Amino acid sequence: MEKAFIVFHLGALSRNLRNEIKKGRKIYFLDNGIRNSIINNFNNLEFRNDKGQLWENFLICERIKQMHYNQVYVNRYFWRTHSQQEIDYIEERDGMLYAFEFRWSDNKRIKAPKSFMNAYPGSSFSKVHSGNYGDFLGFF
Repeated sequence: MEKAFIVFHLGALSRNLRNEIKKGRKIYFLDNGIRNSIINNFNNLEFRNDKGQLWENFLICERIKQMHYNQVYVNRYFWRTHSQQEIDYIEERDGMLYAFEFRWSDNKRIKAPKSFMNAYPGSSFSKVHSGNYGDFLGFF
């Protein structure tokens, strides 16, 4: 499906910390419509129980397109530990790590996992939600 440009994957970021998942990967659809068709769910967003997954898939796809159009080349990852700490999306640019957590709503304070910030000092961490996603995608 990757060769047919239906899905793509993100590999796990791991710099040999003992508690990091090293060989994991996350699969994303290039088109959420195909995803919805496969799971046979075309309900309005307010009736969906997979709102978070749709939002994450949309943001990562659109970010990749935006970076490609602007000829910005980055390494892309996600990060997860065996103790279930996770960061949805990480870009490595010019030797720096930029971590992003995706949430549909902005009603919860989210901090970067301490183990990530300790392992990768100098990294930035941002929360992307429905109120600020335009900045993340370069729309506004």
